[in-house]
Amino acid sequence: MSTISIKIRLPHQHLVAIGPGKADLLEAIGRSGSISAGAREMGMSYKRAWDLVDAMNKSFRQPLVSTATGGSHGGGAKVTEFGQEVLERYRQLEQIASQSIASEAQALSALLQPV
Repeated sequence: MSTISIKIRLPHQHLVAIGPGKADLLEAIGRSGSISAGAREMGMSYKRAWDLVDAMNKSFRQPLVSTATGGSHGGGAKVTEFGQEVLERYRQLEQIASQSIASEAQALSALLQPV
């Protein structure tokens, strides 16, 4: 059976403040404590991950990710408390949207050709 998925993107000015890929990146940074490790986990370049983090940080009232430069104690990144709140609200929105279309999605999927 096919599954219908919804991709929610929150636009802000000329950027996408948050969407599915950025939410996944936030989770990867949260797990790894690093933008570069989060990027590797997702199979993207550090530059791409940095650009996505920069777009999120510029879009919201407070940074979603904070960074520490390297040195003798090493660098790193962490999802801020505010970033965690944004991520949780975004995931909740995804869940509500999926639940709200579930029965119609199933009915529409039933009209597909059998495999």
